[in-house]
Amino acid sequence: MNFRRNSRRRAATVQMSSLMDVIFLLLCFFVTTSVFSQWETEISITLPTAKSATVPGRMPGEIILNLAKDGTVSVNGQTLTLADVTERLTRIAKLYPGQPVVIRADKETAYESLVGVIDACRTADVWNFSLATKDEESR
Repeated sequence: MNFRRNSRRRAATVQMSSLMDVIFLLLCFFVTTSVFSQWETEISITLPTAKSATVPGRMPGEIILNLAKDGTVSVNGQTLTLADVTERLTRIAKLYPGQPVVIRADKETAYESLVGVIDACRTADVWNFSLATKDEESR
């Protein structure tokens, strides 16, 4: 009878499958959060529809002004007055001429509120602004 054990031992290994699972979950987390951080849109705003509506590509650094039904303006989740919007846009326009601004107005917003936001952009010397709409087919 041979009671000797084999003198060769296996080298320690790292379990790659669990490591790959963790890396995959981290990748999913960061991709998801980066997508949500780029879209500063309010869910409660219902955009008006247009036949010629297209989904433009996002421009780097563009500012999204959300205009709710009641006329309140919010940027990055902060509610601002029109004076605050004008002040911020003035500072930004001095640093970055041609700064793009997207105005997302609810379809039930009073016309007077929308004109107030457009006037704030013009007062701040921001002329590169657009109004967001959605395609009629995506109702």
